[in-house]
Amino acid sequence: MDRFGGKIAIVTGASSGIGKATAQRLADEGAAVALVDINAEALKHAIPTSGANHMTFTCDVSDEDAVKACIAQVLDRYGRLDVICNNAGVTCTPAPITEIDTGELNRVFGVNLFATMYFIKHGAPAMIAQGSGAIVNTASVAGIRSGAGGNIYSASKAGVINLTQTTACDLGGHGIRVNAVCPGLIETGMTKPIFDMARSAGKEDRLGARAELRRYGRPEEIASVIAFLASDDASFMTGQALPVDGGNSASLSLPGMKF
Repeated sequence: MDRFGGKIAIVTGASSGIGKATAQRLADEGAAVALVDINAEALKHAIPTSGANHMTFTCDVSDEDAVKACIAQVLDRYGRLDVICNNAGVTCTPAPITEIDTGELNRVFGVNLFATMYFIKHGAPAMIAQGSGAIVNTASVAGIRSGAGGNIYSASKAGVINLTQTTACDLGGHGIRVNAVCPGLIETGMTKPIFDMARSAGKEDRLGARAELRRYGRPEEIASVIAFLASDDASFMTGQALPVDGGNSASLSLPGMKF
């Protein structure tokens, strides 16, 4: 497929996991990709093996000035911007609401929610000028229902879903679509502690057991849905938050409910 031939895409959190898989998928389908991440060393090893004319940008996505500079460099090099994939994210230490750490609250919201807002704020004007564009935000099933993440993380992802809806309303009249993907349990660097703990306890077979498909997902499976939402195949979709979770959000998914 060549759904992104001649198109320019920004992918944040691109050094690993879903972001890296998304950058590779878009490149495989013809896009020139600007890979953005705070980890400069890992970013060197994340450049797509297909296509050419990609670029990397080391950036703290929670810093609005850095985001503005990143987008300016992308526009200076390519002259247009067709796709933004807001994938950068961090998790938090689960804690009751009475024990939430303010520093962690600011860190998680800064990366998960504010960065998404910054890239839309500063990237949308170029899309408005050309009359087209697609933005895909990575939220989470934790933003849809409780039990899939800690208080801070879940609230930040619920904010991403709501931001997706409000910005879709803002930008739809300019031919710009904004959607979100809501992954379930995916094996990435961010979820590595969960997988390491399960494997060390001999409980790897329980990973993803609450999903209707009885398994966890792969970054490439999320990347394929992101590519769909960013492509013209989803030309009449905007303001949607699409769960990609093996069916986890389709049921109560409570302990002991699965047979």
